[in-house]
Amino acid sequence: MRSLAAFLRALAPIAVIGAIFGTSLLGGCGLLPDVIDETAGWSANKLYSEAKNSMAEGGYEQAIKYFEKLEARYPYGRFAQQAQLEVAYAYYRQNEIANAIAACDRFIRLHPNHPNVDYAYYLKGLTNFNEDLGLLGYVSLQDLTERDPKAAKDSFDAFKVLVTKFPESRYTPDATARMNYLVNALASHEVHVARYYMKREAYVAAVSRAQTAVKTYPDAPANEQALFIMVKAYDHLGMNDLRDDAERVMRKNFPNSEYYVRGLNRTEPWWKLW
Repeated sequence: MRSLAAFLRALAPIAVIGAIFGTSLLGGCGLLPDVIDETAGWSANKLYSEAKNSMAEGGYEQAIKYFEKLEARYPYGRFAQQAQLEVAYAYYRQNEIANAIAACDRFIRLHPNHPNVDYAYYLKGLTNFNEDLGLLGYVSLQDLTERDPKAAKDSFDAFKVLVTKFPESRYTPDATARMNYLVNALASHEVHVARYYMKREAYVAAVSRAQTAVKTYPDAPANEQALFIMVKAYDHLGMNDLRDDAERVMRKNFPNSEYYVRGLNRTEPWWKLW
């Protein structure tokens, strides 16, 4: 026991020295210089110019950092508002959908009367429009019934605000064309779901989705098929009056429908030939 006590007493000075040395090291860390911020002392104009240069070169991440520094340092300058809008575009080009939409919403909320607020609505619509081109362009192999059309609906709503509030905006013609595309895409989605139910002989559900397409998107070309589905589904359900009403509407709106062709010169009604 004596030898152990002596050993511990011998170690004590070493432990103290080690503690002092460790403390010195930790304290010395505070003497190291901070990481140099290359933008320190830059004017708002300099930050904006460098951010735009980064954007032009495809350096969107770097541009976002510059724009955010600009807004933080010069929140009331004339470049700050434009920086907020540029950030939204940079996020859009980075394909950071949620951040781009959030930046657009923030700009619209903070600057509802800004001369460029029409662009914020347009960019928001464009961001949602491109979120799922598989839904809109039918290029994806994913079943349309498994997709959420929310992005398409949000895109339509943003474009609708733009064309309603800013009919003279230079972005309105393109927004209008995209709205027309979206209308048929959304109607086609409903019709696709209705066909899904028809194949499974869920006729009531098929009628419901076809009616949604017709009522919500009355001018969509996809409604030709929606009305055809209604005629077929009502016939399967034995609802002859509703079937005949749907056929009258279909013949009035689509007098040259391809769905009539197979029924020409046949004894059975055209809708029974499939």
